[in-house]
Amino acid sequence: MFETMKKNIFIFIAILYCSATYSQEKTTAFKGGEWLRFKMSYSGWMKAGNLSLTVNDTILNGKEVFHVIGKGNTTGVLKWFFKVNDTYQSYFDKKTGKPYLFKRKINEGGYKVNRQINFDYTKHTAIIQDFRLKTTDTIAVENIQDMMSSFYFLRNHDTSTLKPGDEITLPMFMDAQTTLFKLRFLGTEILKTRFGKIKTLRFNPLVQSGRVFKKNESVTIWITADDNKIPIQMKASLAVGSLRAELDAYKGLSNSFEIIYD
Repeated sequence: MFETMKKNIFIFIAILYCSATYSQEKTTAFKGGEWLRFKMSYSGWMKAGNLSLTVNDTILNGKEVFHVIGKGNTTGVLKWFFKVNDTYQSYFDKKTGKPYLFKRKINEGGYKVNRQINFDYTKHTAIIQDFRLKTTDTIAVENIQDMMSSFYFLRNHDTSTLKPGDEITLPMFMDAQTTLFKLRFLGTEILKTRFGKIKTLRFNPLVQSGRVFKKNESVTIWITADDNKIPIQMKASLAVGSLRAELDAYKGLSNSFEIIYD
């Protein structure tokens, strides 16, 4: 059971990294200093893990960039059966959102990856360096985002014209290939959270049904409908059990966090 849980949890984390949607063009959905923390549970009762996302301002090769760090780890009972310590980093342009450098360093129950990807837009290539295997590969790319930068890239676009049933697609470079990440807009919903009632936008990230997920629409994510556009809750129906992630703490938001007071 715990092997299945492990695979499910980190597919879920990958979706959470990538799932966000469009904010108003005249505002900035995030800034340096933003920090978000999520708590995850399995089948409604078992603590599964924590996930944090941090935004920093920095300079990379003479360019002003955002440096985003995502960290995930198992907690509670699951940690004793399968210890996970993952770190993902992305450096992307402050104006265009284009990623320049992506780093992935993970340790999942002894399975380790230490890899980085440099994006060269003059040559339209992604240079993949694997520090454990000591290999370097070059792959042609066009107009892509990495797994971390996509989250922030999508937050700075407009939602005002979205209607239920509309789909949003984004080319995302994962491992050594480009895939289309898709979100289907379901509508608005008032959600009860630990912070109070929040107006949200509800989406289905379209996933592959089968071994992990029951169907293509197995994952639902709620995004705050304010100008921050942060994921506040996500649920997934799995082939075995379910997963739930909730925003647990935050600081350094670019805009006010809108709470509905009765």
